[in-house]
Amino acid sequence: MIKIGQIKLEIDENTTYDEEKLKKRLLQKAAKKLKISPSEITDIEISKHSIDARKKPLLFDVYVVLIRVSGNEEKIVKRAKDKNITVYDKKDYDFWKACGISPFACDKRIVIVGAGPAGLFCGYELAKHGFKPLILERGADVDKRTDIVNSFWKDGKLNTATNVQFGEGGAGTFSDGKLNTMVKDKDGRLDRVLDIFVSHGAPLKIKYEAKPHIGTDILRDVVRNIRNDIIKLGGEVIFESQVTDITLGADGSINGTVCGNTEYPCDYLVLAIGHSARDTFYMLKDKGVSMQPKPFAVGFRVEHPQSLINEAQYGKKDISPLSAAAYKLTTTTGAGRGVYSFCMCPGGYVVNASSEEGMLAVNGMSYSGRDGKNANSAIIITVDPKDFGGDDVLSGVEFQRRLEKNAYDLAKGKIPVEYYGDFKKAVLNENDGTKENRSEITDESFSPQMKGSYEFAKVHEILPQELNSAFVEGMENFGKMIRGYNDDRALVSGVESRTSSPVRINRAADGYSENVNGLFPCGEGAGYAGGIMSAAMDGIRIAQLLARKAAGVD
Repeated sequence: MIKIGQIKLEIDENTTYDEEKLKKRLLQKAAKKLKISPSEITDIEISKHSIDARKKPLLFDVYVVLIRVSGNEEKIVKRAKDKNITVYDKKDYDFWKACGISPFACDKRIVIVGAGPAGLFCGYELAKHGFKPLILERGADVDKRTDIVNSFWKDGKLNTATNVQFGEGGAGTFSDGKLNTMVKDKDGRLDRVLDIFVSHGAPLKIKYEAKPHIGTDILRDVVRNIRNDIIKLGGEVIFESQVTDITLGADGSINGTVCGNTEYPCDYLVLAIGHSARDTFYMLKDKGVSMQPKPFAVGFRVEHPQSLINEAQYGKKDISPLSAAAYKLTTTTGAGRGVYSFCMCPGGYVVNASSEEGMLAVNGMSYSGRDGKNANSAIIITVDPKDFGGDDVLSGVEFQRRLEKNAYDLAKGKIPVEYYGDFKKAVLNENDGTKENRSEITDESFSPQMKGSYEFAKVHEILPQELNSAFVEGMENFGKMIRGYNDDRALVSGVESRTSSPVRINRAADGYSENVNGLFPCGEGAGYAGGIMSAAMDGIRIAQLLARKAAGVD
């Protein structure tokens, strides 16, 4: 194949992202760059797409394409004399080759705890290659789960087993379905994850967009399709089955797992439990499983009109035919705290993402169209074990719980919201104390877009003063990067406390728990991922390591 980079197409009102029309335009451009006839190109594939807004409001689509030609590739590339044109050897993913073993029939009993991205992709890869895993998920299947979550947002009655955090698909199912990751991938697992998503109903463009997303509405269908394939391939999935215990043999290795009164014996147990399985963390601690506290980040959701973000990023409010603009912001405070945007949701909603009674956490969510009136993002501050207020391995969990209780109490279980101007004045001690909260701003362009009831409240009372100060410093710095970002009317809600796991379940290089044979910690809850893509990739990695174990290689 030949790889061609830096193919630029100006974006205007006539721009189309219809795949066939787009490929025809790119084919013409590629032929011109290669100095060949378009008829000599036998196939073209989009490899990467991004937007160049450096000369805004003049915008360009920038593509990398892979093509096949009827002539000699080496000669054509040499004749083109373009550093952005190279011969490309596309490697196909092979599970057994990645494992370093030959295919074999496995009679080992494998149980996977959790049907989030890590558990589903681990289970799918195993089932696809002849294993018959059993997946246990504490929450409901995605259809029942959707009904339960929508009811919670409407009436505020929390189901602690099935909610935004727990249930088929994991926490990412009620988020934006963002698939970008910072994880370096030399083993092909990233492309494998994207291929699995596409083959189960995700749009093809996620394979080449620089910042791919599926959207929570489409992601639910994809998750269901993956589960159905696992079952067709010989696996089993049991919902509403919370793991309450694990059983160990005399030698300390895994014997099985327990859900209420039912025990499931197993040779291997994959713990893909998610970052909010706090009760499971405590059970593992009691069992003596090796764990350690880990740094994470906490903060708030910040909302702005999407038009403000569009204008800042693209130089114009009307961005048709583009979708809503995104952003990524990061800074370091004078005191050395990292402050950054996280899980940015263009055209999205702030959602009540609580999972424990008497506590409140928020998250962000977008549908595939990203056509809501607001942009929202978590603006979070790094914290580490010295901030948690204790030396226990689960002190980070208790730190989260304290913040979530503060948030819950502020608005009696509703999402507490505060204008940034009021928040900043309170933190900088500039309030005169005469107003409870300035909720009288009537500019409808700065009004919350939320799933779940909300109420104006003193959001600045949730976090410790040191973290509040870091948040304000970060917001003021971001106002220098995106004009209007620190507008007094920006909406601040909280608390964003579930950014990643507060604990790491220690594992060795072979994937096993540091001190329990047969136990494979996996994904975000175990402390080895941070988002849908990295969790799914870790699930595939554990499937490969487990296959090697089952084959007797390691």
